Amino acid sequence: MRKTCISVVTALALGALCSTAIGAESPTGRWKTIDDETGRTKSIVVIQSGPSGTLSGKVVQILQSDKGPHPLCDACDGERKNQPIEGMTILWDLKPDGDHVWSGGTVLDPSKGKTYRAKLTLDEDGEKLQLRGYIGIEALGRTQTWLRE
Repeated sequence: MRKTCISVVTALALGALCSTAIGAESPTGRWKTIDDETGRTKSIVVIQSGPSGTLSGKVVQILQSDKGPHPLCDACDGERKNQPIEGMTILWDLKPDGDHVWSGGTVLDPSKGKTYRAKLTLDEDGEKLQLRGYIGIEALGRTQTWLRE
């Protein structure tokens, strides 16, 4: 019985270490979005990897909104017009572009209803994510810092 308990505890500890190391290499997981203009935590986004290895991100919870707890994307066009932001994919088609960098994708700013080119940079410990949204050249954009939840 004692050997079994020690084996189980060892396996759990190794599993926790491995999942932490894997999380540090990939932006997949839950992230708190921080508004770059107000500094407020706005939402929780889950980033996941698709079958082709591209990353996408979906809003799973609104934490702070001037439009109430369940805001709609009233500034959006097309199929997103007046749809709930919670549950909406706001980040898509990001591909690996070197160590801790994913680029070539698109990000939607639901407050403005506009889409921008996107680049993600994960810090070394995997706890902060820099999301750069831009039009044309990267220098003409904005960066948000997201924190791993």
